[in-house]
Amino acid sequence: MKKKQIAILGSTGSIGTQALKVIDEHRELYEPYVLTANNNVDALIEQTRRYRPEAVVIANKAHYRKLADALEGLPVKVYTGEDALCQIVGDAGIDMVLVAMVGYAGLKPTMNAIRARKPIALANKETLVVAGELISRLALHCGTSIYPVDSEHSAIFQCLAGEGNNPIEKLILTASGGPFRTCTAEQLAVVTKAQALRHPNWEMGAKITIDSATMMNKGFEVMEARWLFGVRPEQIEVVVHPQSIIHSMVQFADGAVKAQLGMPDMRLPIQYALSYPDRIASSFPRVDFTQCTHLTFEQPDTSRFRNLALAYEALRRGGNMPCIVNAANEVVVDAFLHDGISFLGMSRVIEETMGSVSFVGTPEYEDYVATDTEARRTASELVKRYSLSDSSMKQISK
Repeated sequence: MKKKQIAILGSTGSIGTQALKVIDEHRELYEPYVLTANNNVDALIEQTRRYRPEAVVIANKAHYRKLADALEGLPVKVYTGEDALCQIVGDAGIDMVLVAMVGYAGLKPTMNAIRARKPIALANKETLVVAGELISRLALHCGTSIYPVDSEHSAIFQCLAGEGNNPIEKLILTASGGPFRTCTAEQLAVVTKAQALRHPNWEMGAKITIDSATMMNKGFEVMEARWLFGVRPEQIEVVVHPQSIIHSMVQFADGAVKAQLGMPDMRLPIQYALSYPDRIASSFPRVDFTQCTHLTFEQPDTSRFRNLALAYEALRRGGNMPCIVNAANEVVVDAFLHDGISFLGMSRVIEETMGSVSFVGTPEYEDYVATDTEARRTASELVKRYSLSDSSMKQISK
């Protein structure tokens, strides 16, 4: 049987490395055909030497010479730059594209893969957050399948299997609540990045871990669910489930609720996206109900975690507003990781950016590009203002 050839965009990140572990477990079924990275050239070199893909791409051109020299003599094509990344997804040898890149950068290569009619395993939530309507329309036009990799959306996808056109009453996305679920607003005002990066249940990259701590990650998942499953915003509910055993649920018109359960391990949804509609054996940990005897649920507190409310507002307003929120969020998370803004300051900057950037009701691709640029510039200016303000307050307190 021919092995399925996988292009992994973002192979050195958290999802990419776990996807390679899935492939390691099923080398008879899958093979990495393309591996890509943005800056982590050393990890990409190591992966290339191990897996010998057909081609590799380093998006940051500054690392090209190091990559090319390290791989000299290997039968691997080496490319660099964003254009190369966007072009490689259309290669005739690729059977599936796993989009595991982080952030807005995943949008254009995903669109090109859809146009090339490559099945998409989508782990880059920003693609649907930024341009969900555009992506949905393009996928429908090209007849391209998109398989969700996020554990929550994979859970919904699995719950809907075999349901045909049975009407959905609502989707219930579960959230762990992150490391600050029980913190007061006063405590949230002084949390550090080291604290925010210690997620209680999941091992993820820095950006998504911070998004989880602010609950923006859950807000983005609400936006994704709206486009992946064709429901209205008011049909999507978020509940906090600290144990992260139930990954999400679907409530149908008759009141029945279906849930997908599993250990908090991203390899399971990655493998399901690669193998769909088949379920194949794995060595992943199983739920042990003799140990897992206490499953709880809470309502999210959007007064303490403003980002979730802002995400719902952006989705209701539509147009380019989700794009504005995504761009502002990428700016503030980077600033927080570099000690440039407080934890609660991130929400303030996002909200002010939403009110400052030009609104476009029916955006096309060029509008998203312009919006992203304007929102990043606005958010960066606000970060500087808040950073100076915070510094002044610290001096006064001294």
